[in-house]
Amino acid sequence: MSPEESASGGPSPGPSWWPRLLGRLGVAPEGEPSAAPETSGEEPRRRDGGGPDPHPPSLAPDSAHLQAALRTLELSVRRRLDGLLQGNHLGLVPGPGSEAGDARVYQPGDDVRRMDWSVTARTSEPHIRETIADRELETWLVVDLSPSLDFGTGGCEKRDLAVAACAAVVHLTQGGGNRIGAVVANGTGLVRLPARGGTAHVHGLMRRIASTPRAPEGTRGDLVGALEALRNPPRRRGLVVVVSDFLGDTDWSRALRALAVRHDVLAIEVGDLRDEELPDVGTVVLADPESGHSREVTTTPTLRRRFAAEAAAHRDRVAYAIRAAGAGHLRLRTDRDWIADVVRFVVARKRGWSGQGTAPLAGGGRA
Repeated sequence: MSPEESASGGPSPGPSWWPRLLGRLGVAPEGEPSAAPETSGEEPRRRDGGGPDPHPPSLAPDSAHLQAALRTLELSVRRRLDGLLQGNHLGLVPGPGSEAGDARVYQPGDDVRRMDWSVTARTSEPHIRETIADRELETWLVVDLSPSLDFGTGGCEKRDLAVAACAAVVHLTQGGGNRIGAVVANGTGLVRLPARGGTAHVHGLMRRIASTPRAPEGTRGDLVGALEALRNPPRRRGLVVVVSDFLGDTDWSRALRALAVRHDVLAIEVGDLRDEELPDVGTVVLADPESGHSREVTTTPTLRRRFAAEAAAHRDRVAYAIRAAGAGHLRLRTDRDWIADVVRFVVARKRGWSGQGTAPLAGGGRA
């Protein structure tokens, strides 16, 4: 029996399925987020008052408060990223650059090719020479906002997390004459936003991404089309950041490899705990938002184990395809402190300059 077949002989619910129709049975999904409060442009706080809320604000495209939510997101990203990285954003900029910077003490994991032997000999302690990243970087965001992202149980929707990830990339790469553009796909069409610089352009770009309409359920995503749109016509060499949940087939892998030949590529995978595990809630109706198909199942221990195993296998396939393309891989999840995960990735990338491998997660867990 193949992994796609259940004990009853039919297809088992894969990782893109989730009980979106539980309301028909009167069963609420475990961890269903409540309606988002209105935002005032101030940094969100935890409900217990214990510090900044680790989740991005609700960024519903049809919300009357979208502009305020974007201001809240920008404030949170700027304060937390600048505070944790101390203004050093070079870890996301591709390559170590060509201009020599300061020397510092060697740390495990540093690229030995950057050893400064003269300082090492003078101090009798291994040192490496930092380099300053080249300026006028052109960054392109490829943003997947297909229906499978219109869902979340960990404090926000995956769509909100995808937009927040874009805001972090924009903050880490803007300035110094750098230009930022985007290709946004929701399954019904592509929107191309030209690469330009300046604060007004950045704000407009984020507003356009966040206000992308939700596609009707039953609409399939088109990540391949978005990646191909960035290849033709050819863009100047730069940084390409692909933001998606990468659910479904890995038919995008060839287009990703082709982009990585010319550009430094980073794949940001946004997910939710319920993409990986089914809760024990009895009989539920699972629906695939990108095909419109639904199925009633009972969440038995066997089904939950099979679901988790197939979800883990799918994540492994995604990670392999990204790694094979030579791209960096950052995983974010709706129930985690996403900014902390971004910081860990940037720090690890800055040390290695390899641009490959997944950022370590707090506690050694998998996202």
